[in-house]
Amino acid sequence: MLDPKEKSPMSEPTAQPDAQSQTKWLTAEQQEAWLTLIALVTRLPAALDTQLQRDSALTHFEYFVLAALSDAPDHKLQLSVLAQRANASLSRLSHVITKMEKAGWVKREVIRGSRGSNAVLTDEGMAKVVAAAPPHVASVQGLLFEGLDDRQVAQLSSLGTAMLTQLDKGIAAGLGKA
Repeated sequence: MLDPKEKSPMSEPTAQPDAQSQTKWLTAEQQEAWLTLIALVTRLPAALDTQLQRDSALTHFEYFVLAALSDAPDHKLQLSVLAQRANASLSRLSHVITKMEKAGWVKREVIRGSRGSNAVLTDEGMAKVVAAAPPHVASVQGLLFEGLDDRQVAQLSSLGTAMLTQLDKGIAAGLGKA
């Protein structure tokens, strides 16, 4: 992580300029937790993406889309709903859906009386996600859960829920928006 002798830009500076005097700086414990979280959210997706590309010729995003469709009623979701679940722009999702259509994994379905459309998982798409799941789950187990006991898994779930709730509140308050 960070050398304890080094000052982080997230911790309180030794000389406080007036503009920064109202800043609520991270405590040492918060800074350690923050740096750990950043390392996790940076490294884990990259490792999962590498595994999926190597074993299944899918990106993590493509796998997420296929898995979401496989879990949806009738294996279909409105593109705008799928984009929201994937935290992706409609443009990015549309590009990926087009690629998946060409591969035969997904088809678009126009929603009558609406400008929107659904993404529908095909039999080939279901076969692709079913084949990709075992090595992906093994990777998730090996990269994360094999290092945690049941209590830690419950804590991870609880902390993740609390952090997502706070994230949603912060975004609603205008933090993290352009």
